[in-house]
Amino acid sequence: MAHTFEELVNLQIVADEAHAQVLKLADSYGPPSQDGGWSEEQVAAYDAAWKVWRKSAEEVQAAVTGHAQEQGAARFQVEADVRKTARHPEPAAPVE
Repeated sequence: MAHTFEELVNLQIVADEAHAQVLKLADSYGPPSQDGGWSEEQVAAYDAAWKVWRKSAEEVQAAVTGHAQEQGAARFQVEADVRKTARHPEPAAPVE
């Protein structure tokens, strides 16, 4: 499926948000090797969040590869441009 650059940016934003959720859970739960470890609920929540992140990351990677091939562009450059735009968007122009 062909993706526009804007769609790639949106996919990257979703993947970044999913990754942030994984990091947030890991930070709030502490190390799984700590005394007492994680509860079954914590393990299940972390595992579910991790799977969402990995699926979204795989989707963006596949989409970037397809887009680069379709455009005849270097894949690494498309990925870098997508990540930069997703993570450091240009400020919106002021409304007059």
